[in-house]
Amino acid sequence: MNQIWIDADACPKTVKDILFKMSKRLNIQIILVANQPLRVPESSNIDTILVSSGLDEADNLITEKCESHDLVITDDIPLAARVIEKGAFVITPRGKLLSDKNIGEQLSLRNFMDELRSGGLVTGGPAPLSVKDKGAFANQLDRFITQKKKDGYF
Repeated sequence: MNQIWIDADACPKTVKDILFKMSKRLNIQIILVANQPLRVPESSNIDTILVSSGLDEADNLITEKCESHDLVITDDIPLAARVIEKGAFVITPRGKLLSDKNIGEQLSLRNFMDELRSGGLVTGGPAPLSVKDKGAFANQLDRFITQKKKDGYF
């Protein structure tokens, strides 16, 4: 059975709440990885892994432990690229499905924006998660899980 890995430190609470409900409803295992303690509902379908606070510790653990056809929830494009290389899939908290078909473009865009930020041309980060983003995430997650269940995963 496949699992859902959550890069939990930066994952919005509303996205985690959607995942908790889905996990209970569909009996799917989710694993939250963070470098600080998390509050999660008691459930045999929900695990947490606490890593040290070093740079990329959560990313490294997720990359090491996830398997082909697992789902990873993250907004971290370099992490997404690493797990996709292993055959996993990624959904961002804004509902974008990332796979081997589009991760190269996302990495290029991320690197370009990084250059603009370091040159002072772009300041600030992404906008807060909106109601529309929350809906896009829930819909993408539902479509993904439905399709993967048809394919014999999850």
